[in-house]
Amino acid sequence: MKSILLSINWDIGISVTLIGYSVVLLALAFLFGIYLLIPQIINQINKQKLRRAGRHDCAKKNSLDITGEETAAIALALYYFLNEQHDIESGKITIKKISRRYTPWSSKIYSMNTYRR
Repeated sequence: MKSILLSINWDIGISVTLIGYSVVLLALAFLFGIYLLIPQIINQINKQKLRRAGRHDCAKKNSLDITGEETAAIALALYYFLNEQHDIESGKITIKKISRRYTPWSSKIYSMNTYRR
């Protein structure tokens, strides 16, 4: 009887694990597909805006494609711009000495063994 219950529990555990892995992999594949489609959708929207503005020559070219290096440069510039907006510090280092009470917790004499041979 115990072996049947163990095999049923084992089978349920395996099926739950496989279903969990498959759900995660399908979700990752779906997100991967969406992330691949986002630049194409943005390019189409930009081309439509250019056509409406009367710039048909720019809309026909593939000049809207941005390379990875350009994207990295833009992201780095935005990062530096957004992180530079903080307080300007004086550059002085001050060390305040705080007097503390003596505690025997860090004293070496208490950590010595008092065993005698």
